[in-house]
Amino acid sequence: MKKSESRDERDGMRLAKRLAHLGYCSRREADVYISKGWVKVNGVVVKEKGERVSDQDIIELSGKAKSSQDNRVTILLNKPVGYVSAQPEKGYKAAAELITAANQWEEDESGITFDPRHLYGLAPAGRLDIDSVGLLVLTQDGRIAKQLIGDVNKVEKEYLVRVSGKIDDNGLALLNFGLSLDGEKLKPAKVAWQNEEQLRFILRQGKKRQIRRMCELVGLKVIGLKRIRMGKVRLDKLPPGKWRYLSAEEGF
Repeated sequence: MKKSESRDERDGMRLAKRLAHLGYCSRREADVYISKGWVKVNGVVVKEKGERVSDQDIIELSGKAKSSQDNRVTILLNKPVGYVSAQPEKGYKAAAELITAANQWEEDESGITFDPRHLYGLAPAGRLDIDSVGLLVLTQDGRIAKQLIGDVNKVEKEYLVRVSGKIDDNGLALLNFGLSLDGEKLKPAKVAWQNEEQLRFILRQGKKRQIRRMCELVGLKVIGLKRIRMGKVRLDKLPPGKWRYLSAEEGF
């Protein structure tokens, strides 16, 4: 047995982790489903969170679990400056405070009626800095969160970035590929000039303040940052401070 092998590799994977790995739900949701008896392994209900399974085991979610997932909502917010994406420190406001009936976009075509229960468990799937604006996704659905911010996510995020300063001679090439942050080489990006003061970034990863730090490495300072797309979902005409539901026909 190799020392580098993890316990998951030696003894199978924990059931909750396997459910998340298969894209059925988040690990936190998996623990709830297991405790409620909503998960079967090879046709047998399993209620032990520590149960280990192999790749050959057949895992099924009950109808109750699927119904619970179907009732969960995802919200698209055009976040203004001054709001933080997640739980704020004292003196700051959370973006979730904008999710009220009064702030729902009048042109929301999802057909979903606002219910205060839609705020329960609502969490950002990909953050925006307090000084950044644009598309912020908040969801109750662990599958969507995993799709957007999981370790293997491949969903593109597109930004318009206003900058000042003089870019290094090979700066644009480095922004596309060649920079490192936190001792790790960044994945290839798509970066191009929109005009003399604005760059368009398309990324597949989201390190903390990544775009601002990338720009600093090539001689630029970010003075404005707006996220306009996540996967297939665009900000489009959604006004600042307004929100709408992700409709059943949409997906990332």
